[in-house]
Amino acid sequence: MTTTRERIPVSIFEDDEEIVSVVASRIAALIRERAAEGRPAVLGLATGSSPVGIYSELIRLHREQGLSFENVITFNLDEYFPMDPASIHSYHRYMREHLLDHVDIPEANIHMLRGDLPRQECAAHCAAFERAIAEAGGIDLQLLGIGRSGHIGFNEPGSGRESRSRLIFLDTITRADAAADFFGEQNVPLEALTMGVATILEAREVALIATGEHKAGIIRRAVEGDVDSDVAATFLQMHPNATVYLDTAAAADLTRVATPWLVGEVEWNTRSEVEAVTWLAKRVERSVLRLSTRDYRDHHLSSLLARHGTAEPLNGLVFNTLIAKIRGRAKLPKGKRIIVFSPHPDDDVISMGGTLAKLHQNGNQITVAYQTSGNIAVFDHEVSRYLELLTRMADGFPQVAGGAKELEHRIDRALAGKKPGDVDEPDVLTLKRLIRETEATSALETFGMSAEQARFLNLPFYQTGAVKKLPITDADVAIVSEVIKEAEPDLVFAAGDLSDPHGTHRLCLEAVRRALNIYRGPAPEMWLYRGAWQEWPVTEASVLVPMSQADLRLKILAIYRHQSQKDEAPFPGPDPREFWERVEDRNRETAAELERLGLPAYFAMEAFVVELDGERLENPVVPTSSLADRDE
Repeated sequence: MTTTRERIPVSIFEDDEEIVSVVASRIAALIRERAAEGRPAVLGLATGSSPVGIYSELIRLHREQGLSFENVITFNLDEYFPMDPASIHSYHRYMREHLLDHVDIPEANIHMLRGDLPRQECAAHCAAFERAIAEAGGIDLQLLGIGRSGHIGFNEPGSGRESRSRLIFLDTITRADAAADFFGEQNVPLEALTMGVATILEAREVALIATGEHKAGIIRRAVEGDVDSDVAATFLQMHPNATVYLDTAAAADLTRVATPWLVGEVEWNTRSEVEAVTWLAKRVERSVLRLSTRDYRDHHLSSLLARHGTAEPLNGLVFNTLIAKIRGRAKLPKGKRIIVFSPHPDDDVISMGGTLAKLHQNGNQITVAYQTSGNIAVFDHEVSRYLELLTRMADGFPQVAGGAKELEHRIDRALAGKKPGDVDEPDVLTLKRLIRETEATSALETFGMSAEQARFLNLPFYQTGAVKKLPITDADVAIVSEVIKEAEPDLVFAAGDLSDPHGTHRLCLEAVRRALNIYRGPAPEMWLYRGAWQEWPVTEASVLVPMSQADLRLKILAIYRHQSQKDEAPFPGPDPREFWERVEDRNRETAAELERLGLPAYFAMEAFVVELDGERLENPVVPTSSLADRDE
């Protein structure tokens, strides 16, 4: 048996920082090699979130190690159409802000497709772009990201192997994914200019970068599936020198990661045994305790079976391992000091509202620390609604009148002159922050908690007024550290998902980890919950907290309190459902999956991964027996 089903070389790294180091070092080496040969290095550059760190590292190498870009020629992959180069949405502006304005590259060496030309000139412009690449001697190294539609550049489904630079209509998935950047899908351009598939494949070297769980499915399709024009990234299988660079989250669906027993020998341990047995149970549609010896032999798991002799002891081991994860309220912490870090002012109730309510009922001393204001995720009409309420209050209660009407006029003027994606004026941002804060405290009160338990950190990295955020700095870490120092927590809850399309969750987790690294008190357990996009798999979770129908109803009621995110959230991510709908489905599906595996039936469940000193705990908090915890 082979050890992989991948048709493109794939390198998997623990995190995106390792990818940044490896790819940036390769680019730097190429630049120096070409300089030594007396000829330019020709780079194909991508935009989006994937290459940001690489560009930052190249800037650092330029400033600190003298890496010169004087002999570098660049060609950018794509640009929206129509698009003003000065727009905050423009890839021209993106490239200048993230790389080009910070290195010594000559202006004449920069080539970017223009989205501000008349439509009738686009074909000639794209042809000239292709000629410029040929005149430069072709692209030495092409950087790529990948979209959920499988596009590279903006080569959407249907793009042919022989396609060249051109104007193309954007796929609906691509436009939905871009909606957050444009403050609404209705503001996303319908078209884009893109380098073609044939042009990309002519590059002498290709590096495709993908990070995060939301890329896992399309990555598997791109590197393990058949070449297909419906997934342009599959054409890279035809390239002689293409490499895919992934973090562990983006690699999660690859066969050698998800089901390694199908492609080679496995060094079995408790975790891999649980993953294999639960996979088998799903495959044959039987509960864990009913799996037979033949089931294992028929599905490439004879080596696992040999460790236990027969199916029965192995089935029992996995059943008990799974059931030991279940923690009803009676087995959740009591009388502890707890901090719940919530990246946005609703992630706490969306992701762990049921557990938060139980922890409060258990008499724990809880602080909920909202790391960012979430103020860009408030529609302008919400601000107008609250302002109208304020002025009506001023009419009814003269003692609160003050400057209410003057404030309303000032805000109305600011909103009237605003274009989609424009950064709000400070007064508007303040009002939006206050809306999110009052919603957050109202949600806590749903569980019987008080507003005094909420801390609004308003971390500096978030305060750009735009979707693009700043990196985490010592200032952010200092604020988080102060909360930890004050609370002296026994447990810390934080968002541990990597699917956040805006990156805020990733940055907030970084701030928490850095703060805990310098905390001088006893190391608290860290319970990682998932954000609004998906749940921990039951095999990966350390703790599963069951919820009754009443528990789930209360959690959804708390989510309802976030009225500015109700009905239609400004940044819904790739899932169009409301947050409460996603929560209900995912929490009930977690419980249903356990039931299908033959474990006790619960109405719904929340899942957590627990760490101590950065190491995952398989059986945290309290010892458990093989008996199910029926206390919900």
